[in-house]
Amino acid sequence: MSLRILIVEDDVTSQRLLAHFLGEYGRCEVAGDGETAVAMFRLAIEVEHRYDLVCLDIMMPGMDGHEALRAMRGLEEAHGIAREEGARIVITSALDDSKSVLEAFDARCDGYLVKPYEKARITDELRVLSLF
Repeated sequence: MSLRILIVEDDVTSQRLLAHFLGEYGRCEVAGDGETAVAMFRLAIEVEHRYDLVCLDIMMPGMDGHEALRAMRGLEEAHGIAREEGARIVITSALDDSKSVLEAFDARCDGYLVKPYEKARITDELRVLSLF
């Protein structure tokens, strides 16, 4: 199975690293901010070629990851996409404080990975989310 993956990250080095790690699992697209990511997510739903996985940073200029996560889940709800059929959204952030983690899970993220990225941790998270 080849996944359709959206990487939402404003740091180019982190974008490239995630794309390198995730590229073996599917096609990666990148958004550098929350607004662009939500627009890409909306379009993917509308053309019925939805993302399987979204890796979403929290700290970004403009719309942050928490806002983008809520917007993405809202789009799924508005289009009648059941929770279990929606994208798997994993927060990828340098923030590991309990407030950030709880806010992300309250907004219905599926996982939370703290930077720096390690391939084994990413692979384990994909396995937990039944993406392969």
